[in-house]
Amino acid sequence: MKNTVAILLLVVGCAVTGLLVAHLRADEDRTFQTYEYARIRWGGRENTHLIRPNGQVEMLTPLLSHVKRPDRTDERALLMNIALNAVAREGYELASMTEDSLVLRRAIRK
Repeated sequence: MKNTVAILLLVVGCAVTGLLVAHLRADEDRTFQTYEYARIRWGGRENTHLIRPNGQVEMLTPLLSHVKRPDRTDERALLMNIALNAVAREGYELASMTEDSLVLRRAIRK
């Protein structure tokens, strides 16, 4: 009788511990999002801008206005490359591109 009660308490204790551990691990992965995205949109030297993940729009004119274009160089390719390298310092990487914009992603730290 004593052995049966002890075994029953042990099984119930293991079950409760297992449920608590499973519940605590489920809270760690509360968000499904692992990346955040930004976009650099080409609009010429004066109107190229960065759209941040929180919706803030940052004009890149101060960054791009100081660049002197070398001879026989495509201005758009040069300036988009400079903008891409500027946001790469913040941890972004190129995810996709279209003719006039770059989509960037950065891993979300947990």
